[in-house]
Amino acid sequence: MTIKTTCAYCGTGCGVLATPTPEGVEIAGDTKHPANFGRLCSKGSALGETLIAEGRLLTPQIGDHSASWDDALDLVAQKFSQTIAEHGPNSVAFYVSGQLLTEDYYVANKLIKGYMGTANIDTNSRLCMASTVAGHKRAFGTDTVPGTYEDLEEADAIFLVGSNLAWCHPVLYQRIAAAKAARPHMKIVNIDPRRTATTDLADFHVQLASGSDVALFNHLLAQIAERGAVDQSFVDSHVNGFVDALEAAKQSDPSVTGLDAETLEAFVDLWINTEKTVTVFSQGVNQSTSGADKVNSILNCHLATGRIGRPGMGPFSVTGQPNAMGGREVGGLANMLAAHLDVENPDHRAGVQSFWNAPTMPEAPGLKAIDMFNAVESGEIKALWVMCTNPAQSLPEADRVRAAIEDCPFVVVSEMFGSTETAQAADVLLPATGWGEKTGTVTNSDRMMSRQRSIMAPLGESKHDWEIMCEVAKRMGWEDAFNFASPAEIFREHAALSGVAADFGKDFDITGLAEISDADYDALEPTRWPVSAKKTGGRFFADGAFYTPNGKANMLALTHRAPAQETSDEYPLRMNSGRVRDHWHTQTRTGMSARLTRHMGEPYLEVHPEDALKYGLKPAGMAKVSNQHGSAILRVLISDKTRPGTVFTPLHWTADTSSHGRINALVTANVDAVSGQPESKAAPVSVADFGAKWYGFAVCKSNLRPNADYWAKAKLPKGYQYELAGAEIPSDWEAYAKDMFGLENADISIVTGANAASCRVAFMVDGKIEAALFTSQSPVSIARTFVTDALDDDVPILAGRPSADQPDPGAIVCACFNVGVNTILNAIDENQLLSVDAIGEALDAGTNCGSCRPELSALLAQTNLSTAAE
Repeated sequence: MTIKTTCAYCGTGCGVLATPTPEGVEIAGDTKHPANFGRLCSKGSALGETLIAEGRLLTPQIGDHSASWDDALDLVAQKFSQTIAEHGPNSVAFYVSGQLLTEDYYVANKLIKGYMGTANIDTNSRLCMASTVAGHKRAFGTDTVPGTYEDLEEADAIFLVGSNLAWCHPVLYQRIAAAKAARPHMKIVNIDPRRTATTDLADFHVQLASGSDVALFNHLLAQIAERGAVDQSFVDSHVNGFVDALEAAKQSDPSVTGLDAETLEAFVDLWINTEKTVTVFSQGVNQSTSGADKVNSILNCHLATGRIGRPGMGPFSVTGQPNAMGGREVGGLANMLAAHLDVENPDHRAGVQSFWNAPTMPEAPGLKAIDMFNAVESGEIKALWVMCTNPAQSLPEADRVRAAIEDCPFVVVSEMFGSTETAQAADVLLPATGWGEKTGTVTNSDRMMSRQRSIMAPLGESKHDWEIMCEVAKRMGWEDAFNFASPAEIFREHAALSGVAADFGKDFDITGLAEISDADYDALEPTRWPVSAKKTGGRFFADGAFYTPNGKANMLALTHRAPAQETSDEYPLRMNSGRVRDHWHTQTRTGMSARLTRHMGEPYLEVHPEDALKYGLKPAGMAKVSNQHGSAILRVLISDKTRPGTVFTPLHWTADTSSHGRINALVTANVDAVSGQPESKAAPVSVADFGAKWYGFAVCKSNLRPNADYWAKAKLPKGYQYELAGAEIPSDWEAYAKDMFGLENADISIVTGANAASCRVAFMVDGKIEAALFTSQSPVSIARTFVTDALDDDVPILAGRPSADQPDPGAIVCACFNVGVNTILNAIDENQLLSVDAIGEALDAGTNCGSCRPELSALLAQTNLSTAAE
């Protein structure tokens, strides 16, 4: 039976069709879901490959020992009750996740705010979209996304600001690409300090200096006024603060953007002269100490022109997690109440408290993420419950956060995996269900509520997050308030509570679903809120009705502020961080798919050629990246995609997948004063050559921790691969390999090279490859796909390349169809392919999620250049 559900990854909210089979779970896109219409990205397509038991936490643990659920839950309830009694409610905290379902989030918010009596609940969504929440609230009076995905197809110009949509929201990227193909007059502008895969679709690239977005949009606002593009009627009737905002914009200096006059002029001309304009923004805007101001600088321009809430026009935030929006709706942030109500507002507090029949309510916002873990470090927080996230890895200054969690008197972690850095520091580990086992709702970036449905029974003794919290609440004496029997029951209460917000004139109103039956909840189709007698779905603000006290939107007077930390002689480069195409967050799910690891199997440092020369970095060599908070060792990727003076590195590698890849250890915990969101894209760092004396590549059927100064691990279909490097050459390669692989009794074949750093070792068991190690004085050059495919086979492996009659597909470019670079180049040459579509017809590459289409385009260009040079 095929089950309709929703993807586990980004905020696009794609519909998924999951079909259990004897071999596993087949995944396809839901052609009827309005977010994706059947499209899935490489990560979504591989969801079935992640539904495995490997590494799962299957039973509760107290300390190092397995425990019963009763013992574990009793201990959690007793410790939280005792801590509150002895130190007050603000001595406890929850840190939760945009990967929780709305029903989980609702119970967590009700428990800690209404019953424990503290607002110390925050979420990893603080790290990705809190600045948007703050910007929306300042401008609109509430956290409202004005538009819908349909605007992306109806716009005549789309400005993508700080958003590598091709890799981070691939299905939205494909919707835009399809719209542009259907309407070639549509213009796309990519505004980003880096040239990314998204730039391939753009008509031009605005490569502004890091952190200068406010200066850019202030310049645009000043030009809007100067060129007579202000919608004066809309401003006069529906906007506060226009005069002050414009005056501040006129004082702004556009030269700080680092853009030449021609680029600035092209940007301004297109934005002003195209009424149907959508400005899409994401983490490049949000993750900044001026993130809220960056958001409001964009909103200012749309408000000044009245381009908001109408088809094909408006500001549009795209979120990074599957249920960041649902968390916003239930008050999952420390400074919010459920249904977009405000902790600081006494009427709102009283309304929610009365609805919940709660014994208490906090009168002030709780601690936001960075402040929360500072309080853990200082000892103010004495009991911490972390759910479905890994702050010891993902928060800025991650080494300090990990130490703080380890020192906290009592830590509970609800997790799928016991191997995360945070789980390793827990006093109590509670096995939680994950995607495929959970059932409930999520809300995507355009307010579409969709069902996640279970595909399989919970593994081991794992329980749903809402169920775990309810059991603890009952043990703390609040059984009546948490006697939920199902997610449908929780959802009904959540929908009914939105009526309280509606009575206060707020935007979030789903009272039309407050009496939904269990059967109708089970069958619920994707539904965009609001859902009420007054309004269902659609856009907001075209009528000029906002949620501020006087019903008008607020434009803000804004001034450009540079990133909080300046570079220096000691730390001369700015480190930008972000995602890669085929991984997500800390790889706890994507890292289980061998297909997804083949595009990029290790952490890397993208550095401009000028900086590589200046700091002595070599292509594919190893760089040590350092600052006052920590260090990392990363593979060097020399590229002019990043500006001189800046470097880029992905955020996905953890202590479990790389020896020195935890780059959040280097990110300073500077935050936006309004939103509390940390600045994750501008950390000052130094770089230097690591000084590797040898490089290695290994494959093994076992999961191991190599004895090398540097290593990075990636999953294979039949085992694991390891990239390696060392500062000293081992004296005996055979002994080194035996120790690393633990294969004392295997048959060994070994070939040593001309220098002490070069060696090739293969271990055979029953005539088949069990493990192999290839080392060299320089980065190892072998056919990696051939070597990894040779595991558990009887092919000769020490040559590191296939024989003449065996094609080498090369590094994987298209993860959806497992198509390598050599296969693509050969097809281009042999079949005279002239377009990306032609490659797709020949090899299927680029025909599913389309994330690899920019790379296919680059390969075509490379081939054309080579041909022209002949």
